[in-house]
Amino acid sequence: MTVIALDDTDSRERGMCSTYLATRLAETLVDAGSDVERRLLVRLNPAIEHKTRGNAAVALHTSCAPSAAFDHACRAVERWSEFEDDRTSPGVVVAPGDPSAVPEPIARFARDAVRERHSLDAALSLAEEHGYDHRGWDGGRGRIGALAAVGAWAGMDEWTYEHISYRAFERCGTPREVDAETVFAAADWGYPTVWDTVDRVEGEPVCVPNAPGPILYGVRGDDPVRCREVAERIESEPVDRRATFVTNQGTDAHLHDDDFGSLRDGRASRVSGVVTSAPETRRGGHVFFGFGPSSETDVDDEGGVDCVAFEPTKRFRDRVRSLRRGDRLTVCGEVSAGTLKLEKFAVRSLVRVERATPTCPDCGRTMKSAGADQGYRCRDCKTRSESVVEEVDRILEPGWYEVPPCARRHVAKPLVRGGFDAPTHPER
Repeated sequence: MTVIALDDTDSRERGMCSTYLATRLAETLVDAGSDVERRLLVRLNPAIEHKTRGNAAVALHTSCAPSAAFDHACRAVERWSEFEDDRTSPGVVVAPGDPSAVPEPIARFARDAVRERHSLDAALSLAEEHGYDHRGWDGGRGRIGALAAVGAWAGMDEWTYEHISYRAFERCGTPREVDAETVFAAADWGYPTVWDTVDRVEGEPVCVPNAPGPILYGVRGDDPVRCREVAERIESEPVDRRATFVTNQGTDAHLHDDDFGSLRDGRASRVSGVVTSAPETRRGGHVFFGFGPSSETDVDDEGGVDCVAFEPTKRFRDRVRSLRRGDRLTVCGEVSAGTLKLEKFAVRSLVRVERATPTCPDCGRTMKSAGADQGYRCRDCKTRSESVVEEVDRILEPGWYEVPPCARRHVAKPLVRGGFDAPTHPER
């Protein structure tokens, strides 16, 4: 068995897609008499600034001999990569042997690549140490992701699937012709095994990309057969070719379990604490609130971070606006410039009561403060009272809330997949 891995072949503006390159390479291998046992689509750390689009590396597990595999891969990169984008920096790594038995340092490199930052020097040193063939173009930064894809099958333990339908390559850059009604019908038929195909509230067919690349639509889920069946129910322009990838999408593999002292820019974290300041909607429709370490007696502990729900998260912001100071949560998201970009949060406990200004029992008017620590008094009736405690009507309930499908990161786990530690409130 041989692992062919590649990365950084596409462009944010010009399109292309590493999965398409891998699909064409797989066809070449089969035509040459080799088997392709598995295709991997590995989403890496979404916080990396050098990523081209979705920060995905790909790997093929094939019977092709390593030397021939390397030649085929290099030719495919030179044929299909988007070299006209200065930020595209392709790389290929070819490793002999069973992909489930790669050395532990390679498997660890793969695990860390989803949650941390690797340098090109570290990747090349590791590839050389283990005798892997590799080649880079325009700097070859893609060898970082390619080496991670080599180790992914051994290094990761949770997988989902994506069945991708490609359009004819000459149609790239033209509007896609996909019948939205059939997309929504197919999504309803396949749900919940197949997820994030559409956003029903926003009326958006999420599986149809906007970038000018060769993907017509991609269907994600927990079962490869059901993904393919959903894709076959969608009516569209002619499908040129199809491929099913095993992937770490929808797994939350990027999240660290952190405390506040461990939070840092450039990675994603899961951290528990308390809301320290009321949500505030700022310019652009982004919603911020303060979040800090939990304390049973004080929500003003030192430390903490701002959390934000950006405007593209749409209705998720209403969930965030419903939070109150003192609510206890677990939040998930990438930290950047000291701010945690929310992907989901779990309500652990809610503030159910609050202190309120009393009304005068004689005249019914709202009483006024009598001074610091002196309670309240009615200036007309001269009656006095302490503050009162009132119940607060809360819209939120305990459990997990998430951004809608239209705003979901590839690697973020949809609540409908289950396995969470509290009740869930999935978005569809």
